[in-house]
Amino acid sequence: MDADTDWAGKMLRERNAIDAVDHEIVELLNTRAKHAKAIGNLKSEKGHECYSPAREVAVLDRVFSHNQGPLMPKHLKDIYREIIAACRSLERQHRVAFLGPDASFTQVACQKHFGSSVTMEPLSTIPDVFAQVEQDKADFGVVPIENSTEGAVTSSLDNFVTTQLRICAETYLPIHLCLLSRYPLECITKIYSHPHVPGQCQVWLSKHLPHVPVHSVSSTARGAELAKTEEGAAAIGTDLASQVYELDILQEHIEDNTNNRTRFLVIGKIVNRPTGRDKTSIVLSVPHQPGALHRAIGYLDAEDVNMTMIQSRPTRVMPWEYLFFIDFQGHEEDAPVARVLDALRSQCPFVKTLGSYPESE
Repeated sequence: MDADTDWAGKMLRERNAIDAVDHEIVELLNTRAKHAKAIGNLKSEKGHECYSPAREVAVLDRVFSHNQGPLMPKHLKDIYREIIAACRSLERQHRVAFLGPDASFTQVACQKHFGSSVTMEPLSTIPDVFAQVEQDKADFGVVPIENSTEGAVTSSLDNFVTTQLRICAETYLPIHLCLLSRYPLECITKIYSHPHVPGQCQVWLSKHLPHVPVHSVSSTARGAELAKTEEGAAAIGTDLASQVYELDILQEHIEDNTNNRTRFLVIGKIVNRPTGRDKTSIVLSVPHQPGALHRAIGYLDAEDVNMTMIQSRPTRVMPWEYLFFIDFQGHEEDAPVARVLDALRSQCPFVKTLGSYPESE
């Protein structure tokens, strides 16, 4: 037997083995799907929501604990996100609203979290996303809340003050920016993008397009829409937008900070059970007295509860009075967190729990 024949035989054996494993995988996936569908029927009998972030975290944790390689945890997470999403769609086909249009970073985050088996609905503004879920025209919504470079997304914060919706989950998305256009770089006369984006690529823009004005639009995808139709226009956005709006990628990775990330929140009407690795978000006001905010934050310190974010916003009722949005680790049902919330409610004029949800990595 010559070397080529031996090589061909080994290749055939490996491919036959893969074919046999694929057959087993398909059978097991369909068995899993049947159980998921049965669970969906049981939930329906009790009026329970099919989507359970806490349960999905538990499933992924268990999968990771069984992993012996060579697949990395990230690979398994990507695979199981789609398996979970496909099985969830057999229980119920969810509609998820997001800040659009198509190919926005929020859509990418939406697909990353929910998988591709949900119906995704792009909307023009963040208030529209809240309204769609409040009116039961969508089961859940996905909105940006903060960027690691540019800070808080104030429209999302402001909508949490009056809504009855809760934060159900969070997800983080690495932000990689591309310059998109139908025209070569030397012909660009204007750039469109979301207001937060130009500040994330100032170095590149200053070096390559220092005199080209940047115009703010509602989303990176809206900028790509305009760049598709206007002469000399470019957009800063996702590589997905280049495909959707048929634009050339003039330059990839123009972001100044390669570690730039945006955090997105899933909003809805469900209440999560504790997972042991949770986060809680609240909004509060404090008395207009010296040290009032210091005392409020002191309740977290007293219970050894770790604060992960604090942002202030005007109350819009009285000048120079503010609301404070605070995130901290733990679930509202955990004893230390419950004591913190009780203490805050006894001392603060206004305290609202926005939700407890699994903490994302």
